[in-house]
Amino acid sequence: MAYAVTFWTCFTLKKEYETVANMRLHFLQSEKRRPDQFTVLVKNVPPDADESVSEAVEHFFLVNHPDHYLTHQVVVNANKLSKLVEEKKSKQNWLVYYQNKFERNQSKRPLMKTGFLGLWGEKVDAIQHHISEIERLSNEIAEEKENVVNNPKAIMPAAFVSFKTRWAAAVCAQTQQVRNPTLWLTEWAPEPRDVFWQNLPIPYVSLTVRRLMVAVAFFFLTFFFIVPITFVQSLANIEGIEKAAPFLKPIIEVKTIKSFIQGFLPGIALKIFLILLPTILMMMSKFEGFLSISRLERRSASRYYLFNFVNVFLGSVIAGTVLEQLDTFLKQSVNKIPETIGVAIPMKATFFITYIMVDGWSGTAGEILRLKPLIIYHLKNFFLVKTEKDREEAMDPGSIGFNTGEPQIQFYFLIGLIYAVVTPLLTPFILVFFALAYVVYRHQIINVYNQEYESSAAFWPDVHGRIVAALIISQLLLLGLLSTKEAASSTPFLLALPILTIGFHTYCKGRFEPAFVRYPLQEAMMKDTLERAREPNLNLKAYLQNTYVPPIFKEADSSDSDDDDEDADDKKWEKDNVLVPTKRQSRKNTPAPSKMSVGSSPNQQDIQEKDKP
Repeated sequence: MAYAVTFWTCFTLKKEYETVANMRLHFLQSEKRRPDQFTVLVKNVPPDADESVSEAVEHFFLVNHPDHYLTHQVVVNANKLSKLVEEKKSKQNWLVYYQNKFERNQSKRPLMKTGFLGLWGEKVDAIQHHISEIERLSNEIAEEKENVVNNPKAIMPAAFVSFKTRWAAAVCAQTQQVRNPTLWLTEWAPEPRDVFWQNLPIPYVSLTVRRLMVAVAFFFLTFFFIVPITFVQSLANIEGIEKAAPFLKPIIEVKTIKSFIQGFLPGIALKIFLILLPTILMMMSKFEGFLSISRLERRSASRYYLFNFVNVFLGSVIAGTVLEQLDTFLKQSVNKIPETIGVAIPMKATFFITYIMVDGWSGTAGEILRLKPLIIYHLKNFFLVKTEKDREEAMDPGSIGFNTGEPQIQFYFLIGLIYAVVTPLLTPFILVFFALAYVVYRHQIINVYNQEYESSAAFWPDVHGRIVAALIISQLLLLGLLSTKEAASSTPFLLALPILTIGFHTYCKGRFEPAFVRYPLQEAMMKDTLERAREPNLNLKAYLQNTYVPPIFKEADSSDSDDDDEDADDKKWEKDNVLVPTKRQSRKNTPAPSKMSVGSSPNQQDIQEKDKP
């Protein structure tokens, strides 16, 4: 049965990986034009004493991608500006609220206190106060915007660089730009909706330190969280509770209470412990400095799955047994530990059946009922909603939480694979859960949730890897179980399964994963050729010009564009032999002179002398 489950799972995974990879490539080929198809994110731009970051980026790509470079947008640190704009929006919302209140009762001007949360402080006219606050914030926003644009310290050594074709963007994103592999790092830019703008100003050199700190923090969070988990598991042991608290024995022995403690209390308590976990893991991912929402959610999903495996599964199977038999376990030799684990796996099947019903079935029902969002909406409506805009925001369902929903579903896949051979009685409960989850989440994704971004199935390699890991874990635990039974002599026949599964994963990684990491140049060229045939007069630069300008700039100020300058720029990009702008005083040859070097560069003089008849 172990071989049958393994081969069927691998066969299904291969077919699914192939299907998803083909769907991804078909989607990329058939979808409409998007800015991220032409844009590359460049990081770790080296400092230059003679040029700004913007000039250095322009110079570098005009030299190294002369026929394909189109435009760029440098990354700026606008986090302070973002806070000011958000504060101004809040003040404007309050102003609308007080104006509406005054219109309903014009005999009395609305008053407010200027202290913390309006609880104390001087009483002032609310409308005039907010008008003056908005004016003050408008001036501060204008000053901060000017500071961000003109202050070199606010310009980060990174930029979004756009190209004339998808083919050129694919070449740049998937190749090393310079001899030093730590400089001019390029990767595909996320689509504008997917960019996590708050992390763009984080210096590249600090990312390694940040990720090391988060790894250490996650280790302690994962392995020290097992303390409350083991306490929860000890609740299921009625005898242990009666020993620790004899005065509770009359209450515990009541049939209804005893059934509740043994059946539902552990699962409910475990669910309560896990409520805050997704928020903590997302904060960790943000601190690591990932630049897209999809990357944040993928990293959080991986950690959430690992946390569930260590604390919910291992914590329930191993730690619960250890506490029940602590004295004997500590005196056992090392070769007896697999026996303890092997005995524990089928013993805990009842707990996981309960967990599937309490967390899985009821969780799926809760998803379709959306009781929690309904309660939150009414709380917001009662305490926070002041205007129609507030009400619209309170009613927004948001997007589906990939960072929590996807690893939760895969955790049930892990339980199903582990117990498929050991305790087949659990399998129907898993099948019912997946049937319910399929119907419910399909409905929610189509009809309820908003799509926050499009990652083109970028989650699938992680999903595939976690299913393979679950398969290997199930095989190793089965080895431990059989080593304690009379069938121990058959254990060596199972040793081949993990090896075959790892080989299968390596094959899939090499065969299908490149479609999720790289964009084939052939596909890019076909897409470019079709677009040129259909839209020969497309002004791509106008389409890409302000795509990767931080949204906070668009909210803070509707910037005016100089049409004459744009026309001049368009003509410049069409030239075959462009003059590469540079302020460098270096005597190294560059393909063309700088329009800003006022003819003093020896390279320019050499070029001009060669051009003379």
